[in-house]
Amino acid sequence: MTRRHLRYAAPAALLGLALLATGCSSSTANDSAAEESPANASSEDHAHSDEQRVAVSYEGGIAVLDAETLELVDEFESEEFTRLNAAGDGRHVFVTTSKGFELLDTAKPALTGLTVDASAAGHVVRHAGKTVLFDDGTGETTIFDSHDLAHAEDALPESVTHTAEHPHHGVSIELEDGTLVTTLGDETTRSGAVALHAHDDHWDEVASNDQCPGIHGEGTAADEAVVFGCENGALLYQDGAFTKLDAPDAYGRMGNAFVSETSPIVVGDYKSDPDAEGYLLGSVALIDTATQELQVVDLPENVRYTFRDVTRGTDDLAYILSTDGSIHVLDPETGELVDEFPVIDAWEGPAEWQDAHPAIIGTGGDTAYVTEPAANSVHAVDLRTGEITATAELEHTPNEFAVALGEH
Repeated sequence: MTRRHLRYAAPAALLGLALLATGCSSSTANDSAAEESPANASSEDHAHSDEQRVAVSYEGGIAVLDAETLELVDEFESEEFTRLNAAGDGRHVFVTTSKGFELLDTAKPALTGLTVDASAAGHVVRHAGKTVLFDDGTGETTIFDSHDLAHAEDALPESVTHTAEHPHHGVSIELEDGTLVTTLGDETTRSGAVALHAHDDHWDEVASNDQCPGIHGEGTAADEAVVFGCENGALLYQDGAFTKLDAPDAYGRMGNAFVSETSPIVVGDYKSDPDAEGYLLGSVALIDTATQELQVVDLPENVRYTFRDVTRGTDDLAYILSTDGSIHVLDPETGELVDEFPVIDAWEGPAEWQDAHPAIIGTGGDTAYVTEPAANSVHAVDLRTGEITATAELEHTPNEFAVALGEH
């Protein structure tokens, strides 16, 4: 396994500097939007499955924005801190609260009250038409057909469940052939993963691996290559078998995988100093699932990010929102930074991971959304040009967010 250092070179195009002045349009809630809420309009007027929305959490609430204009559609009271995950059906977002996973309908919009009970609601994974939830408090995996979720009205659809031997901070994914790949661990340690096939009233083991200490996160690359992060590299599940990929450092933690299902290369956040303070990172892991190789790329000094600041988009490139306020474009094929788009003011890393700090989330195409908590704003950014195409100025400080782009 290799490590390489990436020096900063001026990108070929700094078009974003000029576009910032011309491409940013502010939009806030208007009177008509406030009047057309579910409280005084029928659900038939709003429950269109092709509605495209962005859900944004803030302290004590959630705002639903129009994905194109970023105008406020509606907002709802919630708990002090909630996490948001797209449900994979193009319409709903799962809101993780102290009660479990609650379904937010972004099309109506409405906080439905439909909840998958969980003592410690954790990861939500969307893949191959399935939406998979993991309850850290019980180790229970809940699997929905994503299409069925899209049409949930008065009750949640039927689901399949699997319960791990021990509760732990885990994650599961169901593959196209029905294989369930799920993490192994207990309340104190996490060690690896197991692949299972459902058979009548039990699960048969296909393969397992216990060489991934601190296993965390999940991403699925091209050809259903599933990658998990470890404290000493990554764990790959592909074609019915696990392969451990070692980091070049004795401690080399990858915690989150940023993937495109049309690219064999996974981009992972990477930390080599277990005693480092704060949550800012200065390296990324590149995992080629086709060659089963892992390399670490050290970023330039001005490029620092957190686990919320990487996404994939146009041409399978990776986009890193750095503390210098720019989106730095990384080509996973070469490990080189190929462009830079200034989008927000410079910022500092959070004191705690839950604290609001800038984040980026992609749509899988040419658009990404960026939060700017210091300005109480959310921006839509064209990833080809760096142009800010819309801005929402909120009354609250945005924290987490998720995108629902309509049922297909």
